[in-house]
Amino acid sequence: MNASDRTPADLLRSALAADPARPLVTFYDDATGERVELSVATFANWVAKTANLLQGELSASPGDRLALLLPAHWQSAVWLLACSSVGVTAELGGDPADADYVVAGPDTLEAGLACSGDRIALSLAPLGRRFPAPPAGYADYAVEVPSQGDRFAPFVPVDPDGPALVVDGTELTGAQLVDRARADAEALGLAPGGRLLSARPYDTWEGISAGLYAPLAAGASVVLCQNLDRLAPEALDKRVESERVTATAV
Repeated sequence: MNASDRTPADLLRSALAADPARPLVTFYDDATGERVELSVATFANWVAKTANLLQGELSASPGDRLALLLPAHWQSAVWLLACSSVGVTAELGGDPADADYVVAGPDTLEAGLACSGDRIALSLAPLGRRFPAPPAGYADYAVEVPSQGDRFAPFVPVDPDGPALVVDGTELTGAQLVDRARADAEALGLAPGGRLLSARPYDTWEGISAGLYAPLAAGASVVLCQNLDRLAPEALDKRVESERVTATAV
């Protein structure tokens, strides 16, 4: 991507300018059979809507902290880039009691109630379906996000040297994150147009880099696989071939 990119949001803007139609995130859940493919343009639209929800509806601003209690999922990737767009620090698996906001999935709703600020729940169901009824203490992301604007502009420019991500107890600025992602992309052999298949969870830097940031930094795309252990070896080989995978991180 562009050498001047210094935040994850910069990387996404460059990807959008270069080729909005190419795939960016292809998500598989081998427990449900779900497959979702998002082009750069579609992914960026989800990010814009989510960032508008954060900034406009929840009044989030740079320096706020959001505990992200979600697995490796395409909607988790959207939230990470939305946080970067606003300047909010995303804490992967962070302590909700210490966070200004919490975003939780169906398996982490109880833990997320420790947050005294706004709480957003994601069903993580196929097609991004809403809950039958919003979980107690939460707003349903699938209800709140569709009405948000398709374009986003931060009220305050995001500082590349401000905190962007906390993972494994390590805090990274936007600029540090981009530098690490570029180095990882090179180590993984990713080139523009490449396809990285990742089955790593979103609970370590290695997982989040392979599952989002390194492909984004390289102008490549990710095939993000959940519950890959349920897939037979021959079926995995077929997926690698059909998805034109050029590198793997499992």
